[in-house]
Amino acid sequence: MIHKSWEKNQTIKHLKCVHADAKKFVVDTMLTPGKTYEVKNETDEFYFIIDNSNRVAGFKKEYFEEI
Repeated sequence: MIHKSWEKNQTIKHLKCVHADAKKFVVDTMLTPGKTYEVKNETDEFYFIIDNSNRVAGFKKEYFEEI
């Protein structure tokens, strides 16, 4: 249930979205290339960010670059 409080957690770092071209999932409605996002949690494969819907969501690291 820790994921329910991630929106209130301190921001770990900021990332810039480099693309939103997903092969399998629709992410272009939740990510905007060129926009900076706040990282709330991170795993080996995913970043959990505040996306365009102002909610925490997990996205693969391939969509971002660190700034």
